[in-house]
Formats: sequence, structure tokens, C-alpha cells
Amino acid sequence: MTTAGARVEVDRRSRTLLVFCAAAVMFAAIDTYVVVLALPDMMASVDISVDQLQRAAPIVSGFLLGYVAVLPLIGRVADLRGPVPVLAASLIAFAVGSAVTAVAYDLPSIVLGRFLQGVGGGGLVPATMALVAATYPVEHRGLPLGLVSAVQEFGAVLGPLFGAAVLAFTSWRGIFALNCAAAVALWAVVRVLRRADDQTGTDDGAPGRRGRRDVPGALALVVAVAAALMAISPPQRLYTDLTYGELFVPVVPGGGRWVQPMGLIAVVAFLVFCARCLLARRPLVDVRSWGRSLAEADLAGAALLAVVLGGIVLAFATADPEVSVLSAQGPWFLLGSALALVALVLHLRRTEDPLVPRGTLSARPAWGSLVVSLLVGWALIAALVDIPLFARTAEKGYTQLDAALVLLRFLVALPVGAVVGGVLVRHLPAGLITAAGMLAASGSFWWMSHWDQSTLDSAATPTVALVLGGLGFGLALAPVNAAMLASTRGDTHGLASALVVVARMVGMLVGISVLTTYGLAQLYAARRDDPDLGVRALGILQEQAVFEGATVVALAAAALALVVLRGAPTRGVGSGQVLGASG
Repeated sequence: MTTAGARVEVDRRSRTLLVFCAAAVMFAAIDTYVVVLALPDMMASVDISVDQLQRAAPIVSGFLLGYVAVLPLIGRVADLRGPVPVLAASLIAFAVGSAVTAVAYDLPSIVLGRFLQGVGGGGLVPATMALVAATYPVEHRGLPLGLVSAVQEFGAVLGPLFGAAVLAFTSWRGIFALNCAAAVALWAVVRVLRRADDQTGTDDGAPGRRGRRDVPGALALVVAVAAALMAISPPQRLYTDLTYGELFVPVVPGGGRWVQPMGLIAVVAFLVFCARCLLARRPLVDVRSWGRSLAEADLAGAALLAVVLGGIVLAFATADPEVSVLSAQGPWFLLGSALALVALVLHLRRTEDPLVPRGTLSARPAWGSLVVSLLVGWALIAALVDIPLFARTAEKGYTQLDAALVLLRFLVALPVGAVVGGVLVRHLPAGLITAAGMLAASGSFWWMSHWDQSTLDSAATPTVALVLGGLGFGLALAPVNAAMLASTRGDTHGLASALVVVARMVGMLVGISVLTTYGLAQLYAARRDDPDLGVRALGILQEQAVFEGATVVALAAAALALVVLRGAPTRGVGSGQVLGASG
């Protein structure tokens, strides 16, 4: 095959891989939103009543912590090893987390599974963005970035619908079992495509190694998984058998299931598997190689950054907005984050190869993308949370499904806007597109802030406002990502993409607490001024106040985007040519 023919074949394979990576990103996004419907049943399965919602907060915050805290490290590893190995590893982590969640028997095991899902789901995004940057030249990245952003947001549309469909036929555990199966299937496709690249020597620079995989390690893993499943959910026939039932009796009086003979078999088999991963010549999981990559990616710096982000996540994600913006332990979490931030800054200045290479965020569009992304997330969370709340408040008898269908108008428009933004970024400045999108979102929120109890009686008025907001947010996503990728070196694209996602997630966490607390403050003030106001009227006032706050934040994002994203080289045509062609 000629060089040109081989290049065409590789490009076709890369684009095929990108399609499956986008599907994986969408599945991870679905999982982010599906827990909203599954949460009450998950709480009941671990004996948490619906009036003890704060006890279930770790189910949500555990996922967010895994998603946010390790994203920069995963992005940096993607820069060092290449995006495809990180994609494969992220899918495995997501599959394992889904499996653990599906068979979880108490709150800690659910939180562990959700944390692993967050790690895997979060790792898919920067690796996919890095794959886009590696596959397409800068002037052609807009559309694929828009498509990736679109499928990520389309997951928000499918999440509640997917959860409702599965829950109609099975329990909440079926949702995570299907997630596990889908992740394994996608991993198999990635492995096949990567193996084809190994044969042509086009993967991440490492030639494929031939030879038989570690059979003893594989057997140990199978035994560990089978024994763990039986320890968690023992077959009734074995459990009640006079002989085999001894396998499920703790060897220590009062001990848990992991000190039962079956549990000990699982633990020992897992330790054997770990030893094989460390010592075997060609293990199933090359721990030594990944360990070197983690060390090269500055594991110490990543740990400090994880503490910084983790403190922020826990401070806001576990807060009760009716009491305060922060949780009771929030000030201590933020103090820990502040101390870790100081240590991180000192570490980055002294380390020869830091997690964030020097100069990575020095360009204005690079650090500006992070600030704009944070404000986008801050405003976006108001739509995702408060539009359904407004529907439930304004319309008596509206079910959760009815409220979700109101939000669906916003969510359907969002991926459409993301694709349009991806197309436009090739021809127009990223800051201009982002500003236009956030200006539309601000106008949408201002419109919503004037909604009253009868607004949803008409289909046209709320639909126009919701579609306008969805298109606006979608329009802003691809240009922000494109500005970051165009303003950073090629060997830092995974890290840069991860930081953009982290900024948006932190903005969502901070935004939901600040905006909800502001809305409640307006509610309390209105009740003091007029004690005769009913519950529904007060609720509408609260949602109107939240939409007012989101209007200001979206407007600030629009103004800032014009300034900080100016000059980002995201398109192939100069601004003078564009303005001239525009008349």
C-alpha cells in the first residue's frame, strides 16, 4: 500500500474510532443524569428514607469527585501515552464502576462504584478531545468538537428517558448492568481498532507486542469476580446447604461478608491477580507501564490538585441551600483546598516536569477558556435544575416526567447549537460565537424570570424561550474547546481539554449552591413582606430569582468571551477577510 493510501486508511480508522469514542462519551453523560430517576430506589435499597436525602449525598458527590478530581491527571496521561490507551482504560474503569454499583449492597459500595464510574466517565472526555486534536488540523476541528459536545449534551436528553425505560422493566440495578455491558462492548471495539493501528505502527508510537497474555492472571481475575459475586449475593441453594453453606459463615464472629470463606477466596484471588499484574512478563494490565506514565505525569502534583478540587466538590455538593451556600464542613473543606493550592503552586514551580507544563495556560485564550467555561457551567446548571422545578411548582399535578418533558425542549436544542457552533468556529472568531451564544442564553433566562403561573399553559411562549436558551448554550461549547486547543501545545491537549471540563463542572457545583441560596433569600424576603403569599407563589418567586441570577452570569460570560478569547487561532481565514466578506 502506498504512503498516501496508508494515510487515508489510518485517517478513516481514526474517524471510525472517534465515532465510537463519541458514543462512549454519550453513555457516560447518560449515566450522569440517569441517577436523578434512580436515586430514590437506590436510597431504599440501602435503608435510607426519602426524608434523609443528605445521607444519600455521597452517591452524587462520589461520582462528581471521581469525575473532577482525577481529570487533569487523566488528561496529562493521555498526552504522554496517547489518547487511545487512555480511552480503553477509562472504559474499563467505567465498566468496573458500573458493575460494582449494580451489585452494591450498602452505601459505601454504591459510593465506591459511583466514584469509579466518575473516574472512567471523566477520562473519556479529555481523551476524545485529544483524539480530535490529533486527527484534525486546527482549521477543521470545529465540527468534530461540536459533534463531541453535542453527543455529550444529548446524553442529558437520553439520561432520564433511558432511566425511565429501564425502570419500567427492571430495578435500578439493571441501569448500571446495561452501562457495564455497553462499556465492555465499546472497549472491545477500541481494542480492535487499536490492534489494527499496532500492526501499522500508527498507534501512540509503541509497536504492538506479540505473545500470549497472562493466563494465570486471567484465571485469578475470573475466580475473584465469581467469588465476590457469590459473597455479595449468595445463591439460595448454596447458602442453605448444610455443607456448602459454611462458605458463607464468617470465620470471625460478627465479621462481614469479606471474612467469610467465599469472601476470603475473592480477596486472595484478587491479590494474586494484582501480583501477576506487577510481576508477569505480559500481564493483563500493565501496571508497571502505567505506573511509569503516572510518575511521568507528575502524580504528586495531580494528588495536590485532586485535593484542591475535591475540597471544592465536597464543600458545595454536600451543602443544603436552605441553610447556606456551603455545607457545615464547607469552610474546612475550602481551607484544605486553599492549603493544597499553595502547596501545588510551590510544587509546580520547583518540579522539573510538572503536571501543568510551564506556559501551558499563559496565552490569554487558554486561561480565558477556563474562566468562560466556569461561567457557562454556573449558568447552565440553573437551566438543568430549575426549569423542571418551575414546571412542578407552577403546574399543579405535574409529575416528574411532565417536568422532564418541559426541560426536554431546552435539551434537544442544546446539541443542535453545539453542532452549529462547531461549524461556525471555522469561519468566525471563537469569542464572537461564544458571546453570541451566551447572549442568547442570557436573553432566555431574562424571559424565564418573567414567567408566571400561567406561562406553561401556552406551548409557544415557553418553547421559544427554552429553544433559544438551548441553542445559546450549545453554540458556546465548541468555540471554548477550540480556543483552548488552538492556544496550547499539541503535547498538552489532553490536559487542556480536561481543565476545560473541570472548570465547567466546578462552575455547575458553585452555581447551583449560590443561585439556589439567592433564590431562597428572595423567597424569605417576599414571605416577610407578605405573609399571605401561598406556597406556589413563593416557589415561583424563588425560581424567578434564580433565573435573574443566571441572566447576569450568562451576560458576564458573553462579555468576557469577547475579551479573553480574542485572537485564538481557531479558523483558517483571517478576521479581516471574514469582516470584508460580511460587508
